[in-house]
Amino acid sequence: MISSTSFLLLRLAVGTSALGHGLVRVPKLRVFSQWMGDTFAKSMLPRSMVALFGLLLPIVELILGVLLISGLFTLPALIAGSFEMIFLVFGCCMIENWEPIASQLIHLIIYVVLIQFLSNNWMALDNLI
Repeated sequence: MISSTSFLLLRLAVGTSALGHGLVRVPKLRVFSQWMGDTFAKSMLPRSMVALFGLLLPIVELILGVLLISGLFTLPALIAGSFEMIFLVFGCCMIENWEPIASQLIHLIIYVVLIQFLSNNWMALDNLI
């Protein structure tokens, strides 16, 4: 059984990861989107879809980070984070970039564990609303 303190530490860690990714990417949104488009140029994914994903991903990461660190809308944030990781794994498969997949799957496992033990989410803004 996961304790409330362990839940908090995992939630803060994965939230900090998401927040950090978003914070460094949002200021260079267009550059990041262009990089993604270039990276996926030889994949079967349409460039316009990749470019849109590249524009949205940093914003989603930033929002997820804030929500998870604060403990606000924790369950929807954990579910959204899980889908984000699934999309990232799929993208890496499309360009045969296998190295980041392990990290993405670890993030996904943490999201799923947190969903499973959500009742231990004691230090969160969710409890105030």
